[in-house]
Amino acid sequence: MAPSPQPHASGKSDLSGVYAEDLTLYQEKFRRRLPESLDELHGPAEGVVDLPLHVAWSGMTSYDIAKPRQCMGLYRTVLHEGLSEDLPLYLNQDLLLQMWPVLRTLVGRTVRTVWEDAFPELALHAQAAA
Repeated sequence: MAPSPQPHASGKSDLSGVYAEDLTLYQEKFRRRLPESLDELHGPAEGVVDLPLHVAWSGMTSYDIAKPRQCMGLYRTVLHEGLSEDLPLYLNQDLLLQMWPVLRTLVGRTVRTVWEDAFPELALHAQAAA
């Protein structure tokens, strides 16, 4: 029986290069949205938050911050879909820090990495809670 053809090494590295380039572009998408500092996050700490359709385009649009699951959903949605001008409006620094140890497990790896690289206090807060 003849051996099966093996992919060329160059084909494999081309795919790796494409993947790395896509990942870099994806990370940059989230980096461009980041605030300069977590101090800019003055969103509500209580009440009901209604997100605009450009942020909450595929699900709930209204979130009660007093309900932990809804609050986590709000933050997850804003972190993934919010534009740079949305982050200070809908995220609250104290709530983000408080929820980060759990929230970081609910967001995608890219979002988690971008936010923790930009704001090491998030990663430190998560480590302290562990």
